[in-house]
Amino acid sequence: MQRGTRSAVIGGLIAVVVGGVAYGGYDLYHGGLTGHDGSDNKVATGPLSATEVGSAANGFLTAWAAGDTAKAAALTDDPSQASAALSSFRTNLHATALTLTPKQAQGASTAPQSGAGTGASTGTGTGAVSDSVPFSAKATFAYAGQQSSWAYDSALTVVRDTTTGKPVVKWAPSVVNPRLAAGQSLEAAPTGAAPMTAVDRTGKPLSATAFPSLSGILQQLAARYGTKVHGTPGMAVRVREANGTAGPVLHTLSQGKAGSPLPTTIDSRLQAEAEKAIKTEGPDASFVAVQPSTGDILAVADNPAYGYDKAMLGQYASGSTFKVITASTLLSTGKYTPTSKLACPKTITYGGRSFHNVEGENFANATTVATDFAASCNTAFISTANVLPDGAVESEAKDVFGLGLTWNTGVSSWDGKVPAGSGSLKASTYIGQGEVQVNPLNMASVAATAKSGVFRQPVIVPDSVDHRQLAQAPRQLGSTVSAEIRSMMVLTAREGTAEPTIGSLSGDVGAKTGTAEVDGQTKPNSWFVAYRGDVAAAAVVPNTGEGYKYAGKIVTAVLSVS
Repeated sequence: MQRGTRSAVIGGLIAVVVGGVAYGGYDLYHGGLTGHDGSDNKVATGPLSATEVGSAANGFLTAWAAGDTAKAAALTDDPSQASAALSSFRTNLHATALTLTPKQAQGASTAPQSGAGTGASTGTGTGAVSDSVPFSAKATFAYAGQQSSWAYDSALTVVRDTTTGKPVVKWAPSVVNPRLAAGQSLEAAPTGAAPMTAVDRTGKPLSATAFPSLSGILQQLAARYGTKVHGTPGMAVRVREANGTAGPVLHTLSQGKAGSPLPTTIDSRLQAEAEKAIKTEGPDASFVAVQPSTGDILAVADNPAYGYDKAMLGQYASGSTFKVITASTLLSTGKYTPTSKLACPKTITYGGRSFHNVEGENFANATTVATDFAASCNTAFISTANVLPDGAVESEAKDVFGLGLTWNTGVSSWDGKVPAGSGSLKASTYIGQGEVQVNPLNMASVAATAKSGVFRQPVIVPDSVDHRQLAQAPRQLGSTVSAEIRSMMVLTAREGTAEPTIGSLSGDVGAKTGTAEVDGQTKPNSWFVAYRGDVAAAAVVPNTGEGYKYAGKIVTAVLSVS
């Protein structure tokens, strides 16, 4: 061969049919090895000729295109790695056809000077030289009944094997696709959750555009239930990193398909009102409404609407709204009724700690359990710690009101925590302080349990969809105690601390306010729980003030349309 320039890639496209599927390859120069004659069994060394480069590249690409991955891999310097990658391309990525077309190298190779190799020298031993062969690839895939095509440019490098002297393809993941580096590979993987339409309790579609507070919940529902309602996620070819993590998506194999609409318990009318009402207070506020007769979650709202779902996952001291549970515990002993005398001193000491009322109330002896509840007297309820044994209120919270049980609402939720304690911690629990942690979902459920007398675990997706196990409370309120608690909540709504906000609503209305003092805050958290008919609700507005002034306005606005 004369010294001067030569083309590293020459030839035209040929068609190959394998197993009824068309693949493409190309024909390059055909010729033997340069260097020593094979008859003397000496290993060829020295620069690669264009014929050697073309023959090696042609053999590899034609075998790969024809689907003979074993043969193609054998024509590389690393048959094991090449076989795995080439086989995966056909089987795991669901390729049905592959066309490989030669491209003229950028600038022709130059004949060797003084034994130097042509093109890029990347060999691993003395005399190992290489030539780059660029090519274009076009693959056709069939996945989930959908076809797609993927075209891209790549290149391979031919080197002389230092053991046999034969020209072989130097294996690298970039031969399969130029986006791959050492250790990386291609994989078919879902592009996300199956597309899904969630609908409210009447079949009306729900969207994050119409109901921003539901954006995170709708994403969770798609991830959890998309395939359960027979949807299919989209699939894509993406890079798999050397450590097994997902890399960038390179090609879409199929678009996801939605299945049947997913039923939810959301009431669009109440949800719309909650979305509006939650913006009136705050800027940090959250709200939940629950149906007492079923446990269905009717509305969930947060301000701000996007981000962390405080309404379902938040952890706050409940303040005096917890007195619903404390009163239930007290009445369940049979030693007290709503009309039993119960003093409300200005301060009280228990467990070595002094406690006071929020407004410094001092009603002396002219009070009852019901009026203390309606006035939200801290000292009166703390005084009952002398009557109730340690753990009594905590057990009532769990065994009757379901706090701390494992709730399966259909999305991520916090189930509340009321740890047992003694001394000052026990007294703090009686007024919803100390280590009590709840959110509006929990307290809406407490209000719902007080209204119906039975704990029904809140759900946002009917359990009939996936037959998941719902939490069951070991005990339920007795009919007498249930009626007494409702009467005390009605008194609070009509004549007590809740009256300025909710007192004007007609119908069967009961409520309880809460003002939770939090260390490090300049103002307390505003809490409000209430029910009207078959809708119970709770709201919290952190770092604002008294319950009726802030959270009460949100709850009242939503219950006014219930």
